[in-house]
Amino acid sequence: MGILFVVPTPVGNLEDMTFRAIKVLKEVDLILAEDTRTSSVLLKHYDIKNPLQSHHKFNEHKMVESVINRIKAGANIALISDAGTPAISDPGFLVVRECIRNGIEVQCLPGATALIPAVVSSGLPNDRFCFEGFLPPKKGRMTRMKELAEEVRTMVCYESPYRLVKTLTQFAEYMGEERQVSVSREISKLHEETVRGTLKEVITHFSENEPRGEIVIVIEGAHKK
Repeated sequence: MGILFVVPTPVGNLEDMTFRAIKVLKEVDLILAEDTRTSSVLLKHYDIKNPLQSHHKFNEHKMVESVINRIKAGANIALISDAGTPAISDPGFLVVRECIRNGIEVQCLPGATALIPAVVSSGLPNDRFCFEGFLPPKKGRMTRMKELAEEVRTMVCYESPYRLVKTLTQFAEYMGEERQVSVSREISKLHEETVRGTLKEVITHFSENEPRGEIVIVIEGAHKK
């Protein structure tokens, strides 16, 4: 029986790949990629020529059985996403779960994720924090906002640049304009930026400076009563 390798890829700078990740990708029988066009750039950079197959949220349910069968037949397969660690706000959970259910070994390599650099560089307490991923876009969004307003731990979520100001404004409505927040974008890329301040200050900044790139919001928890 083969192994499923979950392999993190850079969130920005291609040099953030680990030596082990490169070695695994060069040795596996198949690489499952969220977007083969995006991943081809990385693989070409490291001269990785192994077979590549698309594996994303629209086809993973259909593919999971064939992936399991290939691993049971002895194939070693690597799973990668466009950036960061698979299954963290990306496809991957389903195939990992089914491998475990079928007694298949799963090895998740340590590596890049946008979450940790954003938390550490925020300056907000990080001994304990909660990760929300992408907040519900519509149904349940306001309910979740109300719940997070009472959360005492530092909170982390991902957001699209097109919805950033709207999301920060909603946080301000439920948490108050003076709540501290840190917004990191384009982590480890050429135009990496972290903007810190109160929600009011950061909303003003991004209202005047159109946000671009991948966004991570880190927001201060509520003060204990």
